[in-house]
Amino acid sequence: MIEVIATLLRWAQLASNMILVGGCVFLAIAGSVHSPWVTRVERALPWLALILLTGLFGILATTTAQATGIDENAWHPAAWLSLMENTRMGHIWLARAACALVVFAIALYIRFSPPARWQYILCASVAALTLGVGSLASHAAAEDLSVVSLLPYALHIILGSVWFGALPAFLVVCFACKPQSELKQAQAGSAGTQPALQTQALQRIHAVFQSREEAFRHDAQALRRFSTLALPVMLAVIATGILITYRMVDTNYSGLVATKYGWLLNGKIALLMMVLIIASRARSSWLPLFYEDAGAKGADNGGRKLRKWVSLEFGLALGIVLLATIVANTVPAKHALIQDWPYSFRFSLAATWGEPVIMPRVYGGIALLVLAAAAVFYGRRKHWDKKLRFGLPVLLAVIGLGVGLPPLTVDAYPETYRKTPVPFDTISISNGAVHFAENCVACHGLQGKGDGVMAKSFAKPPVDLLTEPHTARHTAGDFFHWLSFGIPDTGMPSFGDKLDEEDRWDVVNFLHAMSRGYQARLMSPAVKPEQPQPNMGPPNFSYVAQDGSSGTLKDFRNQKNVLLVLFSWPQSRERLAQLEALHAKLQAGNTVLLAVPEHDLSAAALGQLKAGVHFPIVTEGAEEIVRSYALFRRTLSHPDLLGAGTLPDHMEFLVDRFGYLRARWIPELDGAGWSASDMLMQQIAQLNREEEILPPPGEHVH
Repeated sequence: MIEVIATLLRWAQLASNMILVGGCVFLAIAGSVHSPWVTRVERALPWLALILLTGLFGILATTTAQATGIDENAWHPAAWLSLMENTRMGHIWLARAACALVVFAIALYIRFSPPARWQYILCASVAALTLGVGSLASHAAAEDLSVVSLLPYALHIILGSVWFGALPAFLVVCFACKPQSELKQAQAGSAGTQPALQTQALQRIHAVFQSREEAFRHDAQALRRFSTLALPVMLAVIATGILITYRMVDTNYSGLVATKYGWLLNGKIALLMMVLIIASRARSSWLPLFYEDAGAKGADNGGRKLRKWVSLEFGLALGIVLLATIVANTVPAKHALIQDWPYSFRFSLAATWGEPVIMPRVYGGIALLVLAAAAVFYGRRKHWDKKLRFGLPVLLAVIGLGVGLPPLTVDAYPETYRKTPVPFDTISISNGAVHFAENCVACHGLQGKGDGVMAKSFAKPPVDLLTEPHTARHTAGDFFHWLSFGIPDTGMPSFGDKLDEEDRWDVVNFLHAMSRGYQARLMSPAVKPEQPQPNMGPPNFSYVAQDGSSGTLKDFRNQKNVLLVLFSWPQSRERLAQLEALHAKLQAGNTVLLAVPEHDLSAAALGQLKAGVHFPIVTEGAEEIVRSYALFRRTLSHPDLLGAGTLPDHMEFLVDRFGYLRARWIPELDGAGWSASDMLMQQIAQLNREEEILPPPGEHVH
């Protein structure tokens, strides 16, 4: 119940704040401060400010109760004070309340002083500041408290206020402008009275008529000015709204149709579309009738249309503000979890694009949509009748969507967008490799190429999980579903009863590591400047070293580069000696050196290493690290696709300080490479020059 009350209070204070901004802007641009409707709008300003203050106090009370988990605290000023003193939300509330008090004072001054444009501008500015301060409590501020992050949000709500908040004043003007035909009827009605009285009545009516007509034209001019301003304002509102949505959805487009945030957003868009249709008709038809044909029947018709439809537009706008209030307190789509995808399909360019059958159909659908848009403009220009003008574009659009969208769909399952509970690390990958070897090799082959001994027994051979982009084209949840329930008519059995849930996710992590490893064949000892690859987040690992140090690969993120060396003993003896000589320079270059033995070291070998090197040599966690990073061993010249594959005696990986695998050197395949210390230091210098380009790699596969 308290959530509902809190939502209504937020809605009331936001709507009143927006109307204060828009109403004052409308008064400032109207240019007709002596019209009767101006007084009506001015009288409303203090009441709106009171609603704003009341709503803010209500928000403080309900937030205190919600934050403390004690409903009674909603009525305890001491609890309010504690919230104001000790929380960021409390500080923001104080700033907003202070601004709202100033707005109330200005509104009272406007109410009891002669009209002046500067008063309206001042009131609109302080009311806009109240909204701007509120943006500090937005989703954007929670993620990044910077001007770049906050500015679009603040602009969106302030510009939205200029449009939405002015609608009540717009309606007051519309209702204040009486139809001129009524005056004409009064003028005609006086013709039946006595001549002397008739002359006096006609003079009075004529004077009134002239005065009302002049006022009508001034008021119509005010509406015209607002209409001129509203178009660019609405375009800016839409542009900033798209930018905010992009940030809140990120790449989780599925969240638009499967999360609360997405559905609320769709509701806002649907209401906005109706508002835009009404606004377009008002701007193009009813408003010109209203002010260009003053005193005639057309003006009365235009006025009636405006009063009716702008009232509806304001009602729809109130709905948009309510949805915006709820959206602001809902988990953004990019953070929302989709545990159960409700549809049997999903759209995926990655999984479908590039197929020769699909591309012509999609392009055909796009062409039909373009024709539909062209038919709208052409029909309007040629004055087609309504049925043809609306029917043909709708028919073309429906056919276009029917032709172009289905080819972009793939099968989906309840688990398709489920977040992996097991992190993408070497322990999980190593465990997944064991389960793959025990359960999958017979069909998919030792390296997942779909060439197992049983592969030829199937009518449709098992998919190539290594060299084909099968893994990249499907979600981790898809693979989890297939592992759990099998794939009908393909021979893929269900492992739901054989492997527990964590083991199945481990297999999914192994498949993704295998796919990323194959993509790493494009990697070389040279760093590609400013080009970290989104799919080259290396598996995280935990380690303990011979010198007592321990930690994880992730510990170095945003701090140091990591040179990860997988070595064999004694084959790598000379290289380790080179690295020992280079160790000080690597440290000076903000780079940590971690050496991982590919095979168990004997006590004697470990003793020799301890005596010869002073950088960490991993003694615990090495097996999982080697098993996982061996998947990244392939090069373009040595794809290593036969049998179980080989493990080079020595490999080195360079991970930048932002967590991305950027270069790799395999001496027996790449030649001299980093044995020339200058080349290695050049790569490190390049990494140190780079700023953060991509967000940190995810800890889970998707």
